[in-house]
Amino acid sequence: MKVHKSELVISAVSPKQYPEGGLPEIALAGRSNVGKSSFINSLLARKNLARTSSKPGKTRTLNFYNIEDRFLFVDVPGYGYAKVSKSERAAWGEMMEEYLKSRDVLKAAFMIIDFRHEPTKDDIAMYDYLKFHELPVVIIATKADKITKNKRPRHLKRVKETLKLQPEDQTVVFSAETAQGKDEAWRAIEQFI
Repeated sequence: MKVHKSELVISAVSPKQYPEGGLPEIALAGRSNVGKSSFINSLLARKNLARTSSKPGKTRTLNFYNIEDRFLFVDVPGYGYAKVSKSERAAWGEMMEEYLKSRDVLKAAFMIIDFRHEPTKDDIAMYDYLKFHELPVVIIATKADKITKNKRPRHLKRVKETLKLQPEDQTVVFSAETAQGKDEAWRAIEQFI
């Protein structure tokens, strides 16, 4: 998909702030510092639409991005980051849960993981949570350029086994640096919008 229009619509913390209009939405979930913002910027061919930061845990709201007036990406706060208070983490969790459970136009969750590392307990918990709520899940394994080509099959097998992926779940091996997986990610998005 060629993207000519992409914009941040709103950073919301409660349902009354969610955009209206009924466009399909795709949630982007992942641990802090796995490359969610880089994934968004790479797909949309924008440098700084989604803010990247060297400090993990910067996304503290549900960020709704309108893409071509066709669908919305919803960037949810990164999970598993230790340097915020327990009460703040709990508030993020409630905000995410309310969104994921109640949003009718939510069509799928793209779960962003760091391909270099085995999925964490937090990743497993998020995957299980998404499956419990019967959301279609697409795994985006970022930072693939950091793994040599001959090691990628082993890393992919590890991701699938650790998360216990269901047969219907897709996995896209992705690199914001080289654009590997970009077309595949767009094909996955097209299925849901």
